[in-house]
Order: sequence, then structure tokens, then C-alpha cells
Amino acid sequence: QVQLVESGGGLVQPGGSLRLSCAAAGFTFSSYDIRWYRQAPGKEREWVGYISTDGRATTYADSVKDRFTISRDNAKTTVYLQMNRLKPEDTAVYYCNVYRGLFGNYWGQGTQVTVSS
Repeated sequence: QVQLVESGGGLVQPGGSLRLSCAAAGFTFSSYDIRWYRQAPGKEREWVGYISTDGRATTYADSVKDRFTISRDNAKTTVYLQMNRLKPEDTAVYYCNVYRGLFGNYWGQGTQVTVSS
């Protein structure tokens, strides 16, 4: 079955960096765009960014543009979210997502990122 497993979250000081990973299994990874979302306490889940099947195209939410970078390694069926210059408002649970149309919409379990001094 489809599995998405995020990792790499933790506590970091403002201005610091973290790299999240999303390990995928159970589907043809290289055939699907992958998206990152986040959800802060008391807020709705928001889209962070996306990467195309071959990794050549990425787009980002304005709130993270120029600070976050999404990449993927299709051989390892893993997507990464490199987060730099982190701010307290980046504190959230981060999720990766794959939308497979009629085959379903899948989410990982999430990984907590806390930005605090």
C-alpha cells in the first residue's frame, strides 16, 4: 500500500536550518508530483510547495519562497524539504502529500518542526 513517512523534524533556533525527508513506497514514485503542507496549532493546513515528477519544476508559497527548497531523488523514492532562515511562524507539523487522482490522495503522518529560542 502507499506509504509516506516524514522525518527530520525537531527543535531549532530562529535563523537555523532543518532538512525534512519524505520516504515513499507503494506506488510509482517517479510518476507523481509531490507536495509539502504544514499545519500550525489552531490553524488550517496550508500548502508549502510542490515538486514535479522529474524535479525540474518547483513552486512555493510566498511565505517560504527563497528560504525553502524542495528536491527529490527518484532512485531513493524520497523527497526533501530544505528549510533555511527558519522563523517562529514556521512552527508546524509538516506533511508530504501525493495526489494520485482516482487512485487516491495520500498523506504521511507528519513531522513536528518547532522554531524557538
